[in-house]
Formats: sequence, C-alpha cells, structure tokens
Amino acid sequence: MAVAQFNGSELNQKTIFDHPTGLFVLFFTEMWERFSYYGMRAILVLFLTSSIMNEGWGWEREDALILYGWYTGLVYFTPLIGGILADKFLGYRNATVMGAFIMALGHGSMALEYYADAFFFLGIGLLIIGNGLFKPNISSIVGQLYKDDDIRKDGAYTIFYMGINAGAFLGILLCGYLGEKEGWHWGFGLAGIFMFFGMLQFYFAQSIFGSIGLKPDVKKESFSVLEFLIGIWNSLKYGLSNIPRVVSLILSLVLIVISITFFEYIDTILIFALVFLAVLVFGISFKRNLTAIEWDRIVVILVFSAATIFFWWAFEQAGGSMTIFANDYTERNLTGDSATIFKTVNTIITIIPMAVITYVLFKLFQNIFQKYFISNFFLGLSFVIIWGIVIWMIDNEFSEEATEIPASWFSVLNSLFIIIFAPVFSKIWASKYNPSGPVKFSIGLILLGLGFGFLAYGSMSIPYGAQTASVSIFWLVFAYLFHTLGELCVSPVGLSYVSKLAPVRLVGLMFGFWLLSSFFANLFGGLTGSYIDVISEQAGLSGFFLIFAIIPVGAGIVMFLLNGILKRKMHGFN
Repeated sequence: MAVAQFNGSELNQKTIFDHPTGLFVLFFTEMWERFSYYGMRAILVLFLTSSIMNEGWGWEREDALILYGWYTGLVYFTPLIGGILADKFLGYRNATVMGAFIMALGHGSMALEYYADAFFFLGIGLLIIGNGLFKPNISSIVGQLYKDDDIRKDGAYTIFYMGINAGAFLGILLCGYLGEKEGWHWGFGLAGIFMFFGMLQFYFAQSIFGSIGLKPDVKKESFSVLEFLIGIWNSLKYGLSNIPRVVSLILSLVLIVISITFFEYIDTILIFALVFLAVLVFGISFKRNLTAIEWDRIVVILVFSAATIFFWWAFEQAGGSMTIFANDYTERNLTGDSATIFKTVNTIITIIPMAVITYVLFKLFQNIFQKYFISNFFLGLSFVIIWGIVIWMIDNEFSEEATEIPASWFSVLNSLFIIIFAPVFSKIWASKYNPSGPVKFSIGLILLGLGFGFLAYGSMSIPYGAQTASVSIFWLVFAYLFHTLGELCVSPVGLSYVSKLAPVRLVGLMFGFWLLSSFFANLFGGLTGSYIDVISEQAGLSGFFLIFAIIPVGAGIVMFLLNGILKRKMHGFN
C-alpha cells in the first residue's frame, strides 16, 4: 500500500495542480468568506459618509474612519480567543462552521439597516464574533494538510491566498457596484448570501480532511490550579528572557509614537494591549515543557507579527483614506472613448478571473463531485448566481454612454493584481531564488512604502485643506500595484511561517496571535486615517500619504538587518 503523501482522507491524496484536493475545498470556503468581508468593507466608509439623500448616514470623515478602524481591528482581535477555543474545546472544523454561520447572520442583519439603525450595529458585532471563530482556524487546517517536511507548504498558502483575493475581487466588484448603484442594503445583503453558501460548501465536504481539525480531547490537557500557576510563571520567565533586546526597543518606540499620536485613545489601547498579553500568556501556560528551540521559533513569530503591524497599518488605508481619496480627489467621470476603454478593460478584468476561478471549480468537481454532491451543489449554485450578476452588471454598464467609476472599484485592483502575480511569486518561492522569510518581509514593507510614494507625488497639485480634486486615476493604480507586490511578500509568507514555526499544540493560538497583530494595525490605521483632514490642512494630502511611505520603508530596513538573527532562531526553517 502506497504511503500517503498528504494528511487527511484517502480522497485528499488526489491532487489539483500538485496540491491535495482538500486545499481547494478550503480555497473556495475562504473565497466566499473574503467575498463577504471585503464586499462589505468596500462600501462601509462610503455608506457612512454618504448624505442622507443618498441613503447614507451623513457621518463626518473622522467619525467614519474611527469606526472603520475599530471594526477592522476587532475582527483581528477575536481570532486569538477563537484560536484558543478551537485548540482547547471546539476543534478547527467546528469553529470554522460556527464562525461562518454567525458571519452570515451578521451580513443579513446589516442588510436590514434600511429599516432600523440597530440592525447595522448588531451585524457589526456578529461579524466580529464570527470572524474570530473562522479566521485562525481555517488557516490552521491548510498547514495540517501537508507533512512537516513538504516544501509545497509555502506554495499552498500562496494558492490559498489566491482564494482569499478571488473572493475579495468579486466581493468588492459586485457588492460595491450594487451598493453604490442600487442601494447600500443590496451590497450588504449580497455579502451575506455567499457567506452562507461558503459555510454549506465547507460543512458538507469536511470529511475529506480525515482527522484534521477534529474536536480535541480536553481531558488530556487537564491539570491542577497549582500546575497552571507554575505554567504561567515559567512562560513569563522563560519567554521574556528570550525576546531579543532589539525587539523590545522597537516595541517601546512604537508605544511612544502611539502614545504621542493617539493620546486621547491611549487608555482604551492599553486595555486591549494588556488583555492581549494576558490571553497570550494564558494560552501558552496551558502548554508545558516548551523547548528552547520552540521558544526561539515563537520569538520569530513575535517579530514577524510586529513587522505586520507596520505593514497593515499602512496597507489598510485602502478601505479608509484611500477610498476617500478615490471618492473625493480622483477624476472618476468618463465620457466618449475614455468611458468605452474603461468599460472594455473592466469587462476583461472581470471575465478572465471569473473564467480562471471557474476552471479551478471544474477541477475540484472532477475529484470530489460524486462523493460530496451536496457541497458541490451549493458551490456550483453560487457560481451560477455570480455569473448572472456579472453579466447583468456588464450589460448595464454598456447600455450607458458615459460612466462614473465607483469609488469602491479601485480596491478591486489589489485583488486583481494578487490573482495575476500570486502564481509568479509561488514559483519564485519554490525556486533557488527563494529568499529567507525576514528578507521577504523587508522587500514587502519597502514596496508598500513606494506605493504610497506614488500617492504622495500625485497629490502634490492638490491645495492644502481641499475637500475635492480631480487627479488622474493612475496614481491609485500604481499605488495598488506596489501594495499588492508587497502584500505577496508578507501575508501568505507569514501564514506559512506561523504554520511551520508554531509548536503543533499551539498552532491555533499562534495563528490567533498572528491575526491579532492586525488588530493593532487596523485600529491604528483607522485612527491615523481619521486625521486626514487635519494633516492635509497643515501638510497637504501629499504630506499625509508621505507618512505611510516613510514608516514602512524604515521598518523594512530594520527587518533586513535582523535577517541573520532570525534565521538562526528558526533552526532550519529559512
């Protein structure tokens, strides 16, 4: 009998593009979850700042961006708790299903905001809770599909990341179009429908993973209160003594900058920081007998997590200040040949990714359609609906002579560039030109900063304090291109390294911790973005975006200098 090359069931040994079939079950589950998240995120600030006459709430930019920061931050705070719950009690698969269902309810509730404001805030709360159960645990399952020494794991996370961005691409495109053109509740509602389909597709196909992600045996982890307290003390004593001094210095500088910049929010931020530290120590204290090598690798995860704070702090301006820039400072009204060219390009960039994703769907059907008919029925139905909406949208656009590019459309570029370039990066990471993890992070941060450099340069002609302008759309196009290239060097790579470096019994916790770094990044990003009017009055929009250019480049240089130290602490995982 042949030795299984992958973990999971016998059916999971069938491959698609040299990867296990189960990866693509997760691919489509994550795709629909990201469809719902990014589709809603694309219109959130636009909905809040639109006038009441346009069925929005008429909020000030500052208030909308603060809520945006708290929401996008909290969806990355709850995964730490969700990771611990899955590790200890629920199992990764149960947590994933529960989280998906709660998020579907959340999107449905937001669609009812037209009838009562309370539905909107209830939906936000459900999305935050559901995401905490879903996000860290589906990522954990990806890594466990492969044997420990399988070099295809980096490529697997890149493919998984393509699923994330395929969903983001479709969600932003369709939810954004429906929200801006037909009504905000249509955009919110569409996000909920496909979140529900994603849950059903995963639920009815989960046996393909075999024993991966099943509910853990809680009894094996039980021990006395005294042992628990000793475990906390040992975790603190041993863990803190192994954190490099340079990391402590960097974190101290970050706290100083945060304290100066966001002094009115510092009490709340410190509360969350203390809760974060307490939960981390609580989770690790359950796992005794960590070796020196395991602690070294955890330290590397901590450093990578710190680097991602700088990355996502700037990158997540996409749904905040960059969306405002697209809405108020970019020339989006096109006529004549310009309108025709845009419509044609938009059609091409919509149809081609849809065709590619549909081809992947067909390959999955070939492997598992008979075994998992119900799962594939819902997956196939969702694609029929999506194709119908895409065709309707394209026909609707070509029926009008002029066109106004939706402000949310520009966020599509990030996902489009991911779909285009992810296979290229996957090949590079599997070749002899594959750099180390810290170098990848360094490159990613520098590329991100260069992207904001384009925005800073393109904004130089805008007068200080101006509320509107009409600069070229190409500055946003260039910014999203460089941001995407940077993202491919950081996000999927980071997921892979957490999977490889985390002790098996701490995988869920470490993924939760990894995602928690995005909580601080999104929160600080939203708070920084809320100063767009204040800073643009003093230094112009060019000065505002220059902040997001300089800081990531500086962080990238630091990561490059730490390369040697971090490679040694990874103990073979370079």
